[in-house]
Amino acid sequence: MDTAFIGQPIKRREDYRFLTGAGNYTDDLTLPRQSYAVFIRSPHAHAAIKAINKAKAATAPGVIAVFTGADIAAAKIGGLPCGWLITDVNGQPMKEPAHPVLAQGKVRYVGDHVAVVIAETYQLAKDAAEWVEVDYEVLPAVVKGSEARTKGAPVLHEIAPDNTCYVWALGDKAAVDKAIAGAAHVTTLEFINNRLIPNAIEPRAVNAQYSRADDSYTLYVASQNPHVERLLMTAFVLGLPEHKVRVVSPDVGGGFGSKIYLYAEDVVCTWASKQVNRPVKWTADRSESFQSDAHGRDHATKAELALDKDGKFLALRVTTTANLGAYLSTFASAIPTILYATLLAGQYTTPAIYTEVTAVFTNTAPVDAYRGAGRPEATYVVERIVEQAAREMNIEPAEIRRRNFIRNFPYQTPVALLYDAGNYEATLAEAMKMADVAGFASRKAEAAKRGKLRGLGYACYIEACGIAPSNVAGSLGARAGLFEAGEVRVHPTGKVTVFTGSHSHGQGHETTFAQVVAERLGIPMEDVDIVHGDTGKILFGMGTYGSRSIAVGGTAIVKAVDKVITKGKKIAAHLLEASETDIEFKDGIFRIAGTDKQVPFASVALTAYVPHNYPLDKLEPGLNENAFYDPTNFTFPAGSYVCEVEIDPETGHTRIVGFTAVDDFGKIINPMIVEGQVHGGLAQGIGQALIENCYYDPETGQLISGSFQDYGLPHADELPSFKVGTKETACTHNPLGVKGCGEAGAIGSPAALMNAITDALGVRDLEMPATPQRVWRAANRKAA
Repeated sequence: MDTAFIGQPIKRREDYRFLTGAGNYTDDLTLPRQSYAVFIRSPHAHAAIKAINKAKAATAPGVIAVFTGADIAAAKIGGLPCGWLITDVNGQPMKEPAHPVLAQGKVRYVGDHVAVVIAETYQLAKDAAEWVEVDYEVLPAVVKGSEARTKGAPVLHEIAPDNTCYVWALGDKAAVDKAIAGAAHVTTLEFINNRLIPNAIEPRAVNAQYSRADDSYTLYVASQNPHVERLLMTAFVLGLPEHKVRVVSPDVGGGFGSKIYLYAEDVVCTWASKQVNRPVKWTADRSESFQSDAHGRDHATKAELALDKDGKFLALRVTTTANLGAYLSTFASAIPTILYATLLAGQYTTPAIYTEVTAVFTNTAPVDAYRGAGRPEATYVVERIVEQAAREMNIEPAEIRRRNFIRNFPYQTPVALLYDAGNYEATLAEAMKMADVAGFASRKAEAAKRGKLRGLGYACYIEACGIAPSNVAGSLGARAGLFEAGEVRVHPTGKVTVFTGSHSHGQGHETTFAQVVAERLGIPMEDVDIVHGDTGKILFGMGTYGSRSIAVGGTAIVKAVDKVITKGKKIAAHLLEASETDIEFKDGIFRIAGTDKQVPFASVALTAYVPHNYPLDKLEPGLNENAFYDPTNFTFPAGSYVCEVEIDPETGHTRIVGFTAVDDFGKIINPMIVEGQVHGGLAQGIGQALIENCYYDPETGQLISGSFQDYGLPHADELPSFKVGTKETACTHNPLGVKGCGEAGAIGSPAALMNAITDALGVRDLEMPATPQRVWRAANRKAA
């Protein structure tokens, strides 16, 4: 029997149920006596609530209850917490304003939660919501991060009178200032990393049920980390005993970070289910998703790179204003600090780096992690300024990178991280070969004959995955552990059920985790089931985000499997009448080393549960083990991307004629799934660079890009056929040697694409997204 599964392109076993319509999503669930919630949201970006009249709505047909912020306050329900405390440059904690689940006294962005109507049907709740009368006093709004601290800007929270959450810094400022002052060359660029709206295919959904029988709650929710959702809601908001709340995240149709967080709707529906003694269900419509899902990115940055006469990097200074939106979302404070500034070394030996981040509140939806979470922003800064420096110094872009690559590992960066392994030259060389960089000049000349502009752009990214270890993360402000848990339950027949705290919402865990366990135990993959997403079944877990699942969750499972094997050796030694130290395990067989005496895994499993003639004084029955794993370091996936574009200067249309991505993800469990993850990430990164942009009216604070009529997403016909490759350097501190792959494509692609476009146009910079209008204007300015 072939039990070599790791490294094989096995088809995703979960796809059958998705493709045949058998997926089970939160909105598919209808409970007995189901009721439905509709939220009344603020139509204003900033306003005082003078009064709310809910009398008409409360007596409308089918209405069960109407709740407002006053009801929430009377019930002493807490606000939504932030999970990461940042300490500012003066040693003071960040400003952390209250984030009520229903507005109390004031609304602070379009879509802010004002009230909720619960009725017999969704349509009746929606009709009754029209009868809730809210008297607003409209206030001035500020939506741009760059304007939040200006004199006279509207103040969102009394606790932050200048709209500043924190000013945070990392690095050696004096060393950087000195290096820049004495450098042979300094390249300066300013960037806007445009705000994005996640738009998972499944909108957020909640269905909460209260049981009077045992005073317990069950919350079905489209979430990426059900245990963290339960922890935050019980400990910080509702004050409920944790064991009285079960959170179930069934099939989830994509998240990209937007379903990590505890949202107001989750809390309100859970609390209301007890008040009305009926299940309460809410599913966002797409307009609500645009308004109220946590957004991503939104940085304004100035970067300065100092180089010597030969193009060696001497120092990097980065100043960023990060727009956090109206409130602190669950991990919002960590994104522009811990997950951004620490990656500004990139793949390079820059000896001195200093960054200062000013995080501000504005009258916009909260901003938090979105695929890549700080790493795309850092890569964009580093790779855009490196490319521009190469042009200014007349050095080939690939060559300037080679001159500065880190080549010796482990490598301590000047911004806190310790890289354990990598081979950046290998990924760059392979990407250039696959992209046929050598033939670019002839393709560029041919395009020029047709009146088209060709450009080539590079991006050499690195990311930090796993967010670990917990004690280091805690010292940096994390308010929770960042470990993962796994349980391996071997049944009497030798079949295996694995319970993981990692959550799958498109990653293919049911396949890849089964590959790991099946190979480790030497059993068929069909003998392994993967269970996730239910706090009532899973030991514990920190969920899925930051490309951590296989490196952290997978390692926890491996540690539990190893415990199973260890106990199995004890049982096998008893069956084979041998010393435990003489037993070896390979390919599903326990055998006495050097002999043909052996016993299969299934027989050992049966013996564990049918302990006849079994040394119960030495071994307890059963074969069930669990493990927690807290990594000793981040993992560091890295790669090189090469993008080639052709631009029509008469229309401004940009066509991506080639995109090559070569990544180092460490040991690869399933290359087909990895390639799919890379394709998806590339599409999202290209979407940011070319099409996507969240836009608020600067005067009124209205969300202008509030539907797919005004917010563009990339279509298949706008993307090239990607060339994808891998190079492997194993992670040195987990037993699988894996690093993570889920976010890479979105991290490296925006910089590679924008470098290609600016190369074609011959301009220093161009703001994302590079729409046809912006490209046309840049081309015509250059021509003039």
